[in-house]
Amino acid sequence: MQRRMNPREAKRMMQRMGMSMGAIPDVEQVIIKTSSKEITIEQPEVAILQMQGQKIFQVAGGKITEKIPERAAPKLAVSEEDVRLVADQTGKSVEEARKALEECEGDLAKAILLLQS
Repeated sequence: MQRRMNPREAKRMMQRMGMSMGAIPDVEQVIIKTSSKEITIEQPEVAILQMQGQKIFQVAGGKITEKIPERAAPKLAVSEEDVRLVADQTGKSVEEARKALEECEGDLAKAILLLQS
């Protein structure tokens, strides 16, 4: 038959091995972000195990939700030369030409046609 170890004995044994364990009270949310998704854990229990100068976090329980973060499209850098060319060809302002070039992803012909229509 296996003997159960009481919590006080377990704590002493961990201290002799250079380990300590504690809980973080009142944790509301844990967020884990990866390159492809974001995992959110609501109302978890979080424990910290310190061993050999390192901290190990244990997260248990709670409601888990996963989502894929939306990435903003990188803004296209439009050269001033292209902006001036589109503005001159269409008779529009530099700001309108820049906006049209950004909408058309830098395509000069599309931007000119967009402003002329």
